Amino acid sequence: MMEDQPQKQHWKRSQRTKSSSSSSYSHISNLDDGCLMHIFSFLRPIPDRFNTALVCHRWNYLACHPRLWLRVDRSVKDSSEPGVFPNIETAVSASRPGDTILIAAGGSHNVANIQIRKPLCLIGAGELPDDTTLVCSRGSDSALEFLSTCKLANLTVRAELGCCLLHRKGRLTIDGCILQCESNPLDYLSCPIVSTASSSEVLPSQTKTNGDGVFVSQTRIEGGAKAVLTSGDLALQRVRVIYARTSLLFWFDVEQMCDQIDHDKPL
Repeated sequence: MMEDQPQKQHWKRSQRTKSSSSSSYSHISNLDDGCLMHIFSFLRPIPDRFNTALVCHRWNYLACHPRLWLRVDRSVKDSSEPGVFPNIETAVSASRPGDTILIAAGGSHNVANIQIRKPLCLIGAGELPDDTTLVCSRGSDSALEFLSTCKLANLTVRAELGCCLLHRKGRLTIDGCILQCESNPLDYLSCPIVSTASSSEVLPSQTKTNGDGVFVSQTRIEGGAKAVLTSGDLALQRVRVIYARTSLLFWFDVEQMCDQIDHDKPL
């Protein structure tokens, strides 16, 4: 009888643990789909909402719902699936202002002169930016052309000739990406980032943070004659550079010209 006593106590403790864990899990699971989806909408797309989709089948369905973001998957055969598109161009066309587009990892997505005229966020679904690659073939001016405030994150954009990103208007944020211009005899014509925005397009009521400009952080830039080419009265500001053997890491703003430009010393 004395030997059975520790076993009974261990069984009771395990039952209490199971009961408390199942109880805590049931609290959130008892919410209806609408409430859960509303909660998920406050999460950052990467990595929080993406990790939420890995919890269970129900959370995967809600976290990947087209109300929260659109998806680009080259392997999609059935175009009737809501919110899933075979290429980036169709996803951009079907998107609404403020949408987030999640681009599937693996393989390469062909892009050429895709104009984005509404506020969007394009995010690579891989663990690293190398996992999701957008390729712009020779003969195109750019892979993506931005005419509105947008954000790119966790993506690799590669251009054979020309520029990776062409910024014409709005505030463009590039975070945690890789921009590559392939080496060729016409390398002097290539530039990872080209901005043709002008402060004349900025309304007087807009503040500096809401005006035209480019913000680049934690991004590796490879190849090309220059890392960034600007025209009009935009200028590089708050520049920081980390030198590596084969590439450069850049942090900088491209903003409206001011009387004094603040350049940080290279790290």
